[in-house]
Amino acid sequence: MLLVRNGYVIDPADRTEGVRDLWIDEEKGIIAPAGAGKEADRVIDASGLVVSPGLVDVHVHFRDPGFTDKEDILTGAKAAAKGGFTSVVMMANTRPTIDNAETLRYVLEKGAGTGIRTYACVNVTKGMKGRELTDLRALFRQGAVGMTDDGVPILDEALVREAMRISAELGIPISFHEEDPQYIRNPGYNHGAASEHFGIYGADRMAEIAMIQRDLKLAAEEGGRIDIQHISTAEGVALVREAKAAGTDVHAEATPHHFTLTEEAAIRYETNAKMNPPLRTEADRLAIIEGLRDGTIDMIATDHAPHTEGEKAAGLTQAPSGITGLETSLALGITELVDQGYLSMQQLLHRMSTGPAQVYHLDAGTLAEGKAADLVLFDPKKRWTVTKEGFASKATNSPFIGWELTGQVQYTICGGRVIYQV
Repeated sequence: MLLVRNGYVIDPADRTEGVRDLWIDEEKGIIAPAGAGKEADRVIDASGLVVSPGLVDVHVHFRDPGFTDKEDILTGAKAAAKGGFTSVVMMANTRPTIDNAETLRYVLEKGAGTGIRTYACVNVTKGMKGRELTDLRALFRQGAVGMTDDGVPILDEALVREAMRISAELGIPISFHEEDPQYIRNPGYNHGAASEHFGIYGADRMAEIAMIQRDLKLAAEEGGRIDIQHISTAEGVALVREAKAAGTDVHAEATPHHFTLTEEAAIRYETNAKMNPPLRTEADRLAIIEGLRDGTIDMIATDHAPHTEGEKAAGLTQAPSGITGLETSLALGITELVDQGYLSMQQLLHRMSTGPAQVYHLDAGTLAEGKAADLVLFDPKKRWTVTKEGFASKATNSPFIGWELTGQVQYTICGGRVIYQV
């Protein structure tokens, strides 16, 4: 029996918090009843630490198979554990794409040996080409937890309608990368101050707005559970808020970089702050924070997108979009949201654990007795500096290198086992 003693326990699932002990049955890997009459085999002194459900990220790119020079499932899982994550959902834009049983089996079996809980989405369309639906029903039976063509938008409205019907039938979410290419000439940079600085057109905000409008309309007509990924515009947040109020089963993700940075960061950090959708304005950033505060945005998801240094050095328009995110996510949430007074710690942990677990029907995000002993213990006041050398990920493509952040993970426990200790 493992005893986590004297920690400040926050369980967003039942909205409780306070100093107490937590007992873990290590053999069964579950939260045990409060420990009257039990003797602890091991004790972790959690005095001064927050103890919460393990974090859940429903949007990560582990680049495996096909792009393992950037990341692989094993190194991605190590980065996740260091960041306090015990459950992750891998995206399907691999090579080959996850549109078939063999590739799905490969990623799930490899993930099973990582120490964390790894899940996978499958592609909505075969090869992410937007022409023909994948056999979603069969892949759901084989273990998929969601469907997405993340990385590209699905432009064929008839296909989207049918995918939404299948989502409603199966009860699994369909997540959308909302960028209409007709409004984009140079992806990764906002059409505004950033594009003007670089002398390019960039990506207009209407790229996101138009696609969200379309998909919310279709969702209202067809049903299904939809997830608007990495939302970046104030208009997008407002559209989701209106659709939720009207009863549409819509959910949304915000990334740490979109609630922390603006397009000024793209000017400063160039390709290490290039991402799709791009960083936008201060008004957009504040609208995203308000969406997180009022629950319009259910989830904080990193969109962990590792690339090699050589790729990011390829030039302004040639470099790929995306940044690493797993190892800085919690600290950015504390530094930028909790310490600034926008969210309580319990609200932050809900958006990073309970909320995403609920949307994707994962057995996570709770500290209830009998549930999986997936926990993160972190020091909410610990200051630390992000360095290249400190990443467990293969990649270091982050604009936050050199930043001093507040909040550091001390232990990550998954299934009753300590999988990371500072």
